[in-house]
Amino acid sequence: MAEIKSHEFEGFLERSARNYRLFVVYGPDRGLVSERASLLAAKTGVLLDDPFSLIKLDIADLQRDQGRLLDEAGAIGLFGGDKLIWIRGASNEKYLVDSLQALSASMPEATFVVIEAGDLKKGSLLRKGAETARNVVAIPCYADDTRALNSLIDNELSSAGLGITPAARQALLELIGGDRIASRNELRKLALYCRGKSTIEEHHVTEIIGDASAISVDDAVDAILSGNPSSFLHAMQKIISSKTAVFLVIQACLKQFQLLDAMKTEMEEKRLPAAQVMQTLGRHLHFRRKPIIEQALRTWSAEAVAREANRLQAAILQTRRRASLEDSIALQTLLSTTLQSARR
Repeated sequence: MAEIKSHEFEGFLERSARNYRLFVVYGPDRGLVSERASLLAAKTGVLLDDPFSLIKLDIADLQRDQGRLLDEAGAIGLFGGDKLIWIRGASNEKYLVDSLQALSASMPEATFVVIEAGDLKKGSLLRKGAETARNVVAIPCYADDTRALNSLIDNELSSAGLGITPAARQALLELIGGDRIASRNELRKLALYCRGKSTIEEHHVTEIIGDASAISVDDAVDAILSGNPSSFLHAMQKIISSKTAVFLVIQACLKQFQLLDAMKTEMEEKRLPAAQVMQTLGRHLHFRRKPIIEQALRTWSAEAVAREANRLQAAILQTRRRASLEDSIALQTLLSTTLQSARR
């Protein structure tokens, strides 16, 4: 099935979503990806508070056991009923694409799969596989445009019984939009701040709203690779205040070091310069990030990259075993990696 356009999602969710069981939700707006995946999960009718019905996996879980998705999909539940397999942090892992194709060809009954992925370029393995399979739904999530932001503002404020002046709306539009969850949280904070009033004025916006217009996990990862502790802490402060999961940063950082590891191997085996490897393995990167990655290739040795990737993977495992300390473990590990970059 072809992808569901952003403006089509709400109609699809209400009318057609229950007719499908395989979903790939992707895009640069991680908050919107998470929000839409949650809406799809709720639409399946699976009991999301039942550990026997809901199976949550990170892509790191599949990296350790590449056949796990097929195993979980084919397993018979202890108490029967529908089940949902919810995968987060996917990109273009071939084993995931192969598993998705196998499920598309023969999907077990009473099983739903929702896959959350990052920004998939047109023609990338996972996106292409989802768009061409007849029973897989691909749902892109791009940053909200002005129309979508105005709709979000209206929905959140009207539910709180609040109006807003044109000047306040304009000020608000300049401060939100980088991430759907961050934007929604800022609007709810504004509504709570103005509780008891009838109309939001411009000064209310400037007094309470933080800058949620450009919250990006990539900003934190770039600060880590650049060895810039102050930029890293600033990026993390924005991410935490936006209620974005800190785990996403450590996961994205691990993926970046795994990419560096592959690039270093290519450089050493084929005796290629960093710039040439960037043209092949790094061609999908945003142009703004390429100089940072290329510099990291020059400053980190292959052994150090592999060692750091293993340390990040061990930290992710710790966050799963000690969920109450997830944020602390992630922050401490990432700051240590930032300082390692600074020394180099």
